[in-house]
Amino acid sequence: MSLQIIQYPHPTLRHPSKPLRRVDAELRKIIAQMFELMYEHEGVGLAANQVDLPYRLFVANPEGDPAAKELEGVFINPVISGGRGLDTDEEGCLSIPGIRAPVTRNTTIKIQGYDLNGNDISGEVNGFLARVIQHETDHLDGTLFIDRLGPAQATEIRDALEEFELAYQSKLETGELPSADQVANRLKELERLRT
Repeated sequence: MSLQIIQYPHPTLRHPSKPLRRVDAELRKIIAQMFELMYEHEGVGLAANQVDLPYRLFVANPEGDPAAKELEGVFINPVISGGRGLDTDEEGCLSIPGIRAPVTRNTTIKIQGYDLNGNDISGEVNGFLARVIQHETDHLDGTLFIDRLGPAQATEIRDALEEFELAYQSKLETGELPSADQVANRLKELERLRT
């Protein structure tokens, strides 16, 4: 399976991801490809639905450095709780390239989930990694960082988002991209196989 990063407003980006029941060789290959794509596009996190998959998992490396393997994290079926503190900082998204805006998030969170080997991930995270985890977990719930903007910031990026929408519509009309129904049917089939 060859993966690529899908762009706003692709419907999979709004599809709430389903928890995974098992990790197998194919999923390990998918995760390896996700890391490759994340680094290729100079990202620090990448959720499965950004590569058109309906699974509740994301990969992250807060430095975005492929040489810093010790910072790589695979988060399967993550759940965030206990958010504390607030901080506003600029965020971007590999599925909405070129757009950045200030987003307010908790500075400290509790995360629970599993790594690639089925080990429990449980603990408190703060700082930039907490921001990355919140951003990627939002993706898994069908939420984009642009949904968290105030009215003024949303207005500032409206024209740029419309360009993405027009490009997507054009690709739909030429048959370059599948219809929303075709996407929904494909996601259901993938969910049936793995969730």
